[in-house]
Amino acid sequence: MWIILSALTALSQSLQDIFSKKNLLKNIDEYLVSWSLAFFAFLFLIPILIINKIPAIGDNFWWIAIIGGVLNLFAFVLYIKAIKSSDLSITVPMMAFTPIFLLLTSPFMVGEFPNLAGISGVVLIAVGSYVLNIKERKNGFLKPFSSLIKEKGPKLMLGVALIWSITSNIDKIGVQNSSPIFWATTNTALIATFLLPIILMRKNKPLKEIFSNSKSLIPLGIFNALVKFFQMNAVNLAMVSYVISIKRTSILLSVILGVLIFKEKNIKERLIGVIIMFIGVLLITLFG
Repeated sequence: MWIILSALTALSQSLQDIFSKKNLLKNIDEYLVSWSLAFFAFLFLIPILIINKIPAIGDNFWWIAIIGGVLNLFAFVLYIKAIKSSDLSITVPMMAFTPIFLLLTSPFMVGEFPNLAGISGVVLIAVGSYVLNIKERKNGFLKPFSSLIKEKGPKLMLGVALIWSITSNIDKIGVQNSSPIFWATTNTALIATFLLPIILMRKNKPLKEIFSNSKSLIPLGIFNALVKFFQMNAVNLAMVSYVISIKRTSILLSVILGVLIFKEKNIKERLIGVIIMFIGVLLITLFG
């Protein structure tokens, strides 16, 4: 079941990425986009929470919820700043390091130690997702690393990958102290609440801008809600590093959808990344 939930997380993330591709993030303030992602996700999750009812809350819930909300706030804003400041081809590959960072953070935060096959699978998915994102062969595989020195975007995205390797473990602690749907709803509510004062200080008429871009922002919020819902249920059942590794296959799905929807080319050049990721998924699901 956790594999199915992780795959649904990847699919939802991919749909969110594809929907964002129409220059949305370059036209709207990054704080406003971040707030909308959290707020509209919260509105979508509330009815599901009402149906499932509020669970018993553990002693560690609220302090871990506040820490997770603050860290995710920074991650949301840094993620959008990274995309706006540099090309996707050198920023998105940095996200491949989240599963690698998780191999370091998960043992300390939630006491999860993958076996050798699992570690190998995580590393292969990270390598495959990195290779998959090198869109221009002329730039070379090391272009994102050299860009870390010269460009702002890759630096910010590497910071996002590190933060998410921490918040993914916090998600597991939060789920264990409540329920997947209650944690997802609380998390999005806190992010939106923490961002609201910043929005009000930065914008004269934020509601007008949100309303004028609602056709783009609301679907993004719904996709974000689906990501949260499926991911929280998955981490409740399996190791965080495995779930996030499977989630990273959203990059693979985005490539496939990009070919089908946007008629993108160079799919053959990305085949090696696809194969590496597929082997990694097999190692985790069969032997991890």
